[in-house]
Amino acid sequence: MAASESVNPVDLLREQIEGASPDVLQAMIKTFAQALMSAEADAICGAGYGQRSDERVNSRNGYRPREWDTRAGTIDLAIPKLRQGSYFPDWLLTHRRRAEQALVSVVATSYLLGVSTRRVEKLVEQLGIRQLSKSQVSEMAAHLDTQVEAFRNRPLDSGHYTFVWMDALTMKVREHGRTVNVHALIAVGVNADGQREVLGLDVASDEDGAGWLAFLRSLTARGLTGVRLVISDAHAGLVSAIGAALPGAAWQRCRTHYLRNLLTKVPKSAQPWIATLVRTIFDQPDADAVRAQFQRVVATIEAKFPAAAEHLDAARDDLLAFTGFPREIWRQIWSNNPQERLNKEIRRRTDVVGIFPNRPSIIRLVGAVLAEQTDEWTEGRRYMGLELLAKARMVTIDTDQHVTDQTDPAPIAA
Repeated sequence: MAASESVNPVDLLREQIEGASPDVLQAMIKTFAQALMSAEADAICGAGYGQRSDERVNSRNGYRPREWDTRAGTIDLAIPKLRQGSYFPDWLLTHRRRAEQALVSVVATSYLLGVSTRRVEKLVEQLGIRQLSKSQVSEMAAHLDTQVEAFRNRPLDSGHYTFVWMDALTMKVREHGRTVNVHALIAVGVNADGQREVLGLDVASDEDGAGWLAFLRSLTARGLTGVRLVISDAHAGLVSAIGAALPGAAWQRCRTHYLRNLLTKVPKSAQPWIATLVRTIFDQPDADAVRAQFQRVVATIEAKFPAAAEHLDAARDDLLAFTGFPREIWRQIWSNNPQERLNKEIRRRTDVVGIFPNRPSIIRLVGAVLAEQTDEWTEGRRYMGLELLAKARMVTIDTDQHVTDQTDPAPIAA
């Protein structure tokens, strides 16, 4: 295979666009990749292809074929060979984003381990990849594991993390010849600069107090400090783990997840009415009005569904922990909704795999997705203003989960 040296990339690109070729993207990528390799080879030789020069130190010696797996599919390239030494473009192996590298690596590892062979072959084809060698998989996995481990173990030294969201996603993995469920524990916080940041990732066998406590202690060991509020669903053992590992932090139960739980306590015909009533609690202008409306809603529901009213009343402090903080950030801290978009992105990648071949493959794929998301958040605008964060830090939290202002025993109003 050889690449024509007389091809003008601009002319070829114009021809492809004017001809409306269905493979225009692949042609564009191939054209510019070939032009880039030719320029790099010329730089090594000290002179352009076919040119006579006293500065020439090497010369071309044909081409060798190489398949390049890209998002546009597999592209056949002609890599220049040299008479002395060798040339190989490193970017052929490092062009992919971390999450895409991780996805290919996990799928390929599953294939090599014999996990759902026929299904994995279809997945590889859907990625536009003809084949992956064991050496490619090993090199890609080693590179990714180094990146992900560095991300997971980095110091949490961006100041106080006032608000932290936590969630657990269930994954399927093969262990000892069986398919079992494990839980990916994820923590996201707002740092001192007002930016969101993925704080940690771990995989636990059970979503219980021991798993959460170990996860939280690993975060504090890396430098997690200053947490005022943890927002999550009612995960088993999480509240006790927060008290043990994050003294001084309150727990906000996700209002969205709680409402789903509450609706199971009433007949289906009454669920729209109950949902509307509960939402009025969060539509109030200040903390006092929220608590007053909460009491009215409990009394209204009790008249028809006493069990549901009792369930709601028992969750009062957990649902209203957000009221002690500035009104401007209530929508961001009264539920786990900010993390739902992140969960969808994780699921979009993990659903491709289905059953993971082992736990490290979960860490590799999910860790790569989280590292990429943190990079995007860092480059984006602040999630919370610095003045609001400073105001939110001026609160103290007692052991009964009540949040109060340091200078005034009454809750902060908007």
